[in-house]
Amino acid sequence: MKTPYLLAIAFFVVVSCKKEEAILKESYLDLPSKPANYVDGINNNIPELGRVLFYDKSLSINNSVSCGSCHKQVFGFADNVAFSRGFDNQLTLRNSMPIQNIGSGFFGISPFIKVEDFTFPGFSQSLFWDGRESNLNQMVLKPIINHVEMGITDLDELAEKLKTMPYYEPLFKKAYDSEEITPQRISDAISWFVRSISTNQTKLDKSRQGLVQLSALELNGQSLFFTKYDCNSCHQVTIPNGYLSFGGGFANIGLDQVYADNGLAKTTGLSSDIGKFKIPSLRNVSLTAPYMHDGRFATLDEVMEHYSEGMATHQNLDARLRSDNGQARIMNISASEKQAIIAFLHTLTDFEAVTDPKFANPFKSR
Repeated sequence: MKTPYLLAIAFFVVVSCKKEEAILKESYLDLPSKPANYVDGINNNIPELGRVLFYDKSLSINNSVSCGSCHKQVFGFADNVAFSRGFDNQLTLRNSMPIQNIGSGFFGISPFIKVEDFTFPGFSQSLFWDGRESNLNQMVLKPIINHVEMGITDLDELAEKLKTMPYYEPLFKKAYDSEEITPQRISDAISWFVRSISTNQTKLDKSRQGLVQLSALELNGQSLFFTKYDCNSCHQVTIPNGYLSFGGGFANIGLDQVYADNGLAKTTGLSSDIGKFKIPSLRNVSLTAPYMHDGRFATLDEVMEHYSEGMATHQNLDARLRSDNGQARIMNISASEKQAIIAFLHTLTDFEAVTDPKFANPFKSR
């Protein structure tokens, strides 16, 4: 007697799955039947949902921009312009920072998953150029509610908006075992997707594993980076998950004598923080131009020229960049040294991360 009953259940499950697949197909979503392995030990339907949300322009007030509009995979999840354009075509106030490698346990673990110790390679605890946020779940919402970037004024209304889209209820059901759409779940899913974006398949990583060898030019650049010019004193080399992060902290690097943007001081209110900005990771730095908080440098050559002899002496100039007399150091980096250091920086490029389909835009028509 149980056989017909079990067959009926199986039939219902198959029909439901086919219906969900049809909804996703009709919504122009190119998703695999099973989610990719984003993060070990969790339901990977959560970051898969986050990927859809990340690229969905419906998360902006007028359906014109998404998170992925300013954080493009091909550019190391940064933007290739000094200032990005928001929902109303207005320019953002700062350059879009790369968002790879920023996941870590201290950014806040999902309230929907009991996880004791998730650690991911990443930046230091403070986020954004001015350090105004330290929780990744909150960080991913800030652009959505920003009046220039995505323009949403009420996250509950955004959740209601997403309920009208046929593809979200099946995706939330797979992720959270219920179709309920809430701001907290939106934040959670996007943050898990962002957490998963890591760049640990670079030439440098592979050389440390004995899989490839750095060239003589790259080795020379590595030596200059770590010894003569001590670049790692700011681009700190910590080793989360067994590989070098090259980022963290804040510094005034002598960009200006008078700052139009006060950076960290806007968050702390301290005059001693004027001109200090987040030190980004150098991973994929060859892809994330233009550089600095305002995108003033178009190339790595221009960045090198700044450090060589272009730093301004500001009252908050980092001590690591001062000479013995307190003025900005004039390093006089030679042309061959610049070439070598830039060659080394190119060994921090992860071409797999910027082409991996699991991080790509899933919308076929967007």
